[in-house]
Amino acid sequence: MTYLECIDWLFQQLPMYQRTGSVAYKADIGNIVLACQKLGNPQNTFKSVHIAGTNGKGSTSHMIASVFQEAGYKTGLYTSPHLNDFRERIRINGNMISQVEVIEFVNSNKGWFTEIGMSFFEMTVAMAFHHFSKQKVDIAIIETGLGGRLDSTNIITPDLSIITNIGLDHTNLLGDTIEKIAIEKAGIIKENTPVVIGRNQENTLPIFKKIAEEKNAPLIISRASTLKTDLLGKYQVENVSTTHTSINALIKSDWNVSVKNLKKGLLNVQKNTSLKGRWTILNSSPLTVCDTGHNVDSIKWISKQIKETPHKQLHFVLGMVSDKSIDKILSLLPKNATYYFCKANIPRALDESELKKLASKYSLKGTPFSSVKKAFSSAKLKANKNDLIFIGGSTFTVAEIL
Repeated sequence: MTYLECIDWLFQQLPMYQRTGSVAYKADIGNIVLACQKLGNPQNTFKSVHIAGTNGKGSTSHMIASVFQEAGYKTGLYTSPHLNDFRERIRINGNMISQVEVIEFVNSNKGWFTEIGMSFFEMTVAMAFHHFSKQKVDIAIIETGLGGRLDSTNIITPDLSIITNIGLDHTNLLGDTIEKIAIEKAGIIKENTPVVIGRNQENTLPIFKKIAEEKNAPLIISRASTLKTDLLGKYQVENVSTTHTSINALIKSDWNVSVKNLKKGLLNVQKNTSLKGRWTILNSSPLTVCDTGHNVDSIKWISKQIKETPHKQLHFVLGMVSDKSIDKILSLLPKNATYYFCKANIPRALDESELKKLASKYSLKGTPFSSVKKAFSSAKLKANKNDLIFIGGSTFTVAEIL
């Protein structure tokens, strides 16, 4: 198969949570265990850091990878979802896995992938582990896809586990309370392996402490950091602190990372890892910003930052998926704005007219558009140079702009 045929096969023939939602979620890690056994257990051939959490795990993963790159380590990075190119999920020192390597992996394993009934996410995890092993990375930073306990990435034995924070997201799959979700995320805590907790939350910390004690895993609470990052979102303050605390923990495990490496890594995240979609500025006149934040916690931060950003009129290009806490999110959005309701080109996307109807209950007024690009084009036509255009509501809305 060609590269495009491989990608089409990966996307279309097997369910993918990113596109179809809960129907693609598999609460079982048997397949990835079997797949990695067939591949020679590549996950056991490299050191790793494992990161879970409701928000911030992607940014924290990129920050830590950037720091290790600055320290001279050959650094693998596995994250999800991707924005524009499938290969964004699997990187070494910021470079995406090549098309040739994707082709070779799919062509070599397609037959028994089909026999096992591997999901899209299971295959991408197996591909990442195989790639990192083959390329002999010094360390790989591995972000969970969904949850932790039953996530396909949870077959690694990391040098450090990190749980950034816990919020209400994917409640139909992980549980309908903060405590239930915390138990799922805590599934990445391993025997005798330190775990960093990014946010000290009253109702989740006792859960983490109990599980860490049971597994003899040293528990470390993130401490505030004054270091700076090139990532612009105000919410990155917490992720910087989590990264700083995590690097300190890894230094104690004999990783050779200096303060200079830490500072440079935080200031060169975008350059080193090509992270996009976190308060990314697309234009300066009018100021145009996009952000992939899509749950209650992240929308609170985004709304606060919009309020603190000087502008005359806010033009908000909004697209959402149908399985989120839509009413809670809409209730948090700025009311004094012109909305451009739109639908991303995926099955999970909420119809633009339905989104407008739901938004009207919270005094959010605007016009529906059949595509993200049409909505963005309209916003650009109507916005003056002192206005602010913001694009968000879901990862997929942002992806179509980027």
